[in-house]
Amino acid sequence: MNIRFVLNILGRVLIILGLFMCTNFIWVAVYEEATFWGHFYACLITLLGGAGLFLGSSINLKPSLGLRESYLTVTFAWVVISAFSTLPYLFTQSIATFEDAFFESVSGLTTTGASILNDIEALPRSVLYWRSMTHWIGGMGIIVLVVAILPMLRVGGYNLFKSEATGISYEKLTPRTASTAKRLWGIYLGLTFLQVVFLMFGNMDFFESLCHSFGTIATGGFSTQNDSIAGYSPYIQYVITVFMLLAGVNFTLHYFLIKGKFKKLRRNDELRTYLGIILIAGVVVTVILVRHLNLGVEEAFRKAFFQVVSIITSTGFITDDYLLWPTRGWFVIFLLFFVGASVGSTGGGIKVIRLVVAFKSFYVNFLRLLHPNSVIVLRVNGEVVDDEKVSTILGFIVLYFVTAFVGTIVMIFMNVDAMTAMASVISSMGAIGPAFGEVGPTSNFAMIPDGGKFFLSFLMILGRLELTTVFVLFTLDFWKD
Repeated sequence: MNIRFVLNILGRVLIILGLFMCTNFIWVAVYEEATFWGHFYACLITLLGGAGLFLGSSINLKPSLGLRESYLTVTFAWVVISAFSTLPYLFTQSIATFEDAFFESVSGLTTTGASILNDIEALPRSVLYWRSMTHWIGGMGIIVLVVAILPMLRVGGYNLFKSEATGISYEKLTPRTASTAKRLWGIYLGLTFLQVVFLMFGNMDFFESLCHSFGTIATGGFSTQNDSIAGYSPYIQYVITVFMLLAGVNFTLHYFLIKGKFKKLRRNDELRTYLGIILIAGVVVTVILVRHLNLGVEEAFRKAFFQVVSIITSTGFITDDYLLWPTRGWFVIFLLFFVGASVGSTGGGIKVIRLVVAFKSFYVNFLRLLHPNSVIVLRVNGEVVDDEKVSTILGFIVLYFVTAFVGTIVMIFMNVDAMTAMASVISSMGAIGPAFGEVGPTSNFAMIPDGGKFFLSFLMILGRLELTTVFVLFTLDFWKD
């Protein structure tokens, strides 16, 4: 185990995090806030910590990174950056306790969007910016950024890249992993810039446009307002709906679209299923709202599609309290908690492609029973998927639900009621944010016990790294020479 190189990478990650943290000073100056020294100490400690790890591990460094080191690096990187990301909250006294600050940091970085804050608008603007920035850093993944900007990590860089971005399509955009990472971050930047522009056309100021774009493209859901997106104009809500939908699409498909490779989009089963689920769920909820709440067609359409897209992409912005909808309406939303966005997007959840493979696998098995002498294969995007990959995907889905079940039991033993326990666990694993019970769309996670906050933080990281990257660290074989 090349621990020295693992520490070296962690040092680099902290340096990059510290540089991002330094951008908070822009808003300290713009809004003339009295939070300068809080941000200064946060940046200083983060940069010094990163520099210490980097320089201390650079002596006789062997830049080699195997699969085990990659898993260890990625998991520890997320824990470390979550811990250091608490510093702006703590030093500016915006959040009083470490457990609350850690929960808010993990929620931001994993793009979950669950919060313990009761009055978001009371926070300094520089802190609101940092809160949204954690979304943007974590959305594409800070390890992917490190791979993109540090050529030295070409040694084992692909293993590192896959370990964090397990949802990223294995179809590399370029032969070099660093070039692939750069293109993905380029698309990420481009979508963020476009959304800022469109929001500003709707008379949203630059600061709020930037923060909400960070939350949208990262499918995070932190807003600068207590009522999330509900208080903004229909135009703003439509813009955010469209960009949430785009953020839930595999980023490699955005690249193919830019390159004019439309055939790859047309034959993509996941994209068709993803859009189909949104269309069907949106129409069903629209009809329910029109019939049972007597809303106008446009308002019902807007509220329905906003919440459908927000939940399936795991963004978590809200424009309406879906728990007040008729049972059939919020039940549709509940089902979307288990779907997730596309593989290779910034969204969380099980992911659409896994569900596509699972249902196709069931269908193929039925056909094989009816026609035992026929050779029947499972195809996705026109290509054959072998039985080993199908078993891996089905195993992931089973592991996901088993983990959610065990997590719910753990939360119940922490004196959380059953509905809230289940909802908070599913929301944390799927990086969704708002849920049901006492952690519904108009509530927050402040009432969760401190132990529960740390446990849900663990589930957020577990879900962000898609389970196996973290779980493999708890096996005996991982630590054997």
